[in-house]
Order: sequence, then structure tokens, then C-alpha cells
Amino acid sequence: MNPGSTLFSNGDLASTLDRQLNRISNAVASWNENSLLTVPEQDICDSLQEKYLIDPVVLDRDGVTIDSIEEEYITVRQFDEEVRIRQTAVTVSVPFSGEPSLLNLKPSTFTYNPPRATVGDWELKIYWTGPLNTDPTAVRKGIDEQLDTIEKWLSWSLTQLNAYNAAVRERILTEIRTRKERVLSMRNLQASIGFPLRQRSDAATYNVPITRKKIVPRTTTPVTEPFRPEPALEEAQYEAALAVLRNQRNQLERNPSTSAHLGEEQIRDLLLIGLNSQFEGRAAGEVFNKNGKTDILIREQDRHIFIGECKIWRGPKTITDTLDQLLGYLVWRDTKAALLLFIRAASPADAIAKAVVKFREHPNFKRDGRHATEERHDFVFHANGDSNREIKLAFLPFHLPKEPHD
Repeated sequence: MNPGSTLFSNGDLASTLDRQLNRISNAVASWNENSLLTVPEQDICDSLQEKYLIDPVVLDRDGVTIDSIEEEYITVRQFDEEVRIRQTAVTVSVPFSGEPSLLNLKPSTFTYNPPRATVGDWELKIYWTGPLNTDPTAVRKGIDEQLDTIEKWLSWSLTQLNAYNAAVRERILTEIRTRKERVLSMRNLQASIGFPLRQRSDAATYNVPITRKKIVPRTTTPVTEPFRPEPALEEAQYEAALAVLRNQRNQLERNPSTSAHLGEEQIRDLLLIGLNSQFEGRAAGEVFNKNGKTDILIREQDRHIFIGECKIWRGPKTITDTLDQLLGYLVWRDTKAALLLFIRAASPADAIAKAVVKFREHPNFKRDGRHATEERHDFVFHANGDSNREIKLAFLPFHLPKEPHD
């Protein structure tokens, strides 16, 4: 019987990982400039991570199958002569997932007696030999011991692999941002477009922890055209506006006798008053205004760059319809939005859970954002017809009492 080859002995894991990590710089440097500026940063990271992140090897011990149980002859030397002895030979297949080359690379921690096996297509061949008529428990024990040894070596590899994968994520993001800065500098683009937003001097009577800020839209562009600037709400100003909305939500939830008599448009108007008590636009006294029935928006160059859509929960279809409506408004890259959902049901947690499912089921959904609590969920969508135009959407549920006529 072929006992297989020696594992973890055909190259050094540390030096292999170092070489792979150093290739990231060249990969980012060779990325098309216009694509670098127009494709969302996270999409570029995802593409490069798919190439450079390495999945660890995991043995599927529950999936072990027996390939064969045979008798074979081996030649041994007894009393200065060679004697042929019959023995039992067992071959099993062990499925595994992950990067197969890891089974050949020696980790920094090792012994001088590495295990043996044959590496096939996503499976290992493990061999056991012993006397004829061996107790089955002894066969199982012998195979398990070999698997235990292989997994011990894999655990040593995993320590290095985890450090490498963490370094890959950090290196990719750093390289992308560094190169984008160089490209923008070479094109002599100004880092921001003036769309100031200042706090009113009389805002102290409204207790929201927001200091004087300016909205500075970032420069972005459609992928089908050369890079050119587009206004987009800065993250800090987006968060400042959401902080005002959250504060007003808390006030409404704490005063059910008042909020019970307010309809959708009345609540929207109160939110507008609160926002404009804190912020003032460049060309007008109110930077937040309404357009149509339920919008809370910021406009720049006749385009919406922030929309807060107010809706009363009337079932999961509320989310689908509202998303379709929002995505029809928001066409500029890196646009920010908020969906303010007024839940007048007895079980807000149930409504929130159903709403989150609908967000993720929408065809324009790309990924979850950083917040995921009962008070706020963040999502990233793409604009209609353009997966590179990303829309950040904050979902803010309001738990309000039923209207008296409900």
C-alpha cells in the first residue's frame, strides 16, 4: 500500500504568505485609474480580497468514507531472513475545504515527524495497516489519531493564516486609499465642493449634541464617463442629521399622548422644524425642506443628495414600495438617505424584523452597513441601472401609539 506523501514539507508557509502579501501593492498600482475613482471602495476591496484572502483547510470528519479494505502482503525480516506476512490495509477518504496548498507548506511551529496522506481533489486519502482480523475499534482509533495529527499541524498553520488575512484586509484598504489620493492629486482636483451647513446661533435651546459643522460633498462620478466631481453629503453631517432625527424620535416616543394625534405629514413637519432649528443652508434659511408629500431633503445643483422618507408601517410591502420610491429619487453617487418608519403596532420588534428582511430582499441591496440594532439599521444599495453608484440608507423605526381613529 502506498502510505501517501509527507504533508507540510514542500515549502515554507511564512515566506509564501509574505510573497503573497507583497503582491497586493502591484495589484492596486495596476488598477485602472478611472475605475479606482468611480467604483465604490468596498467593491474594489471585495474584489482584491477574493483574490488574496486564503481560506484555512478544515477537515470534514463527519464525511469520512471507506474506499477499500484489503489484504496485502508485506515483507519483514525475521531471524536474518525475509518473511512475507499478510495484513489488513484500510484506505479512507476525508473531504476538506480551504486552500489545498496549505497541506504542503510547513508552518513556523512544527515537529520532525509530519503526517502522511495523499492530497486529492478536495479530499485526503488516509491509509492504515495492521494485523489481520484487527478489532474495528483499533482501526478507527488508528485513523482518528492520524486525523488528529493533521489537524494539529493545521492549527499551527491557522495562527499564521489569521495574521496574514488580517494584514491583507488592512493592506488592501491602505493601498487603495493611498493610490486614490495620489491620483486625485495628480489630476489637481479639489478634495471637496462647497456646500456649507452651519449651526444656528439660537440652537442651544434644542438639546442635541451637535457642534458647528459644514457639509462638504465628496467628489465622485459615473463609471461610464471620465472622472468629474459630484456633490455628496459628508459622513459627519449625515450622522449629525440622523442624531437630530433620533432625538426627535425619542421625544415622540416619550410623549404618547401627543404623538397619538399626529399623522404622517404632521410628524414629518415636526422633524423638519427640528432639523432646521439646528442647521442653516448656504442660500436659504432652511437647508432641509419638503418636496411632495413626505420628503425631507437636501438639494444641490437641482439634485437630491439627502432624502428622509417618512412612512407608516402597513406591512412588509411598505418597505418595498418606499425603497422603489427612494431609489427613483437618488441617482448621484454616495447619496445618503434615511427611511423613517412610524410603527403603530403592538409589537414593534416583529415589524422591524420583517422590514429588515425586505431591505435585504430588494434587488438593489448590496450589503449591510455598520449599524444593526432595534434603534437603527444601515444598508448599502446601488442606484437603478448602475451598481457602482452606492446609496447609504439608514433605517430608523419610530414606535408610536395608535391614532385615536385607528
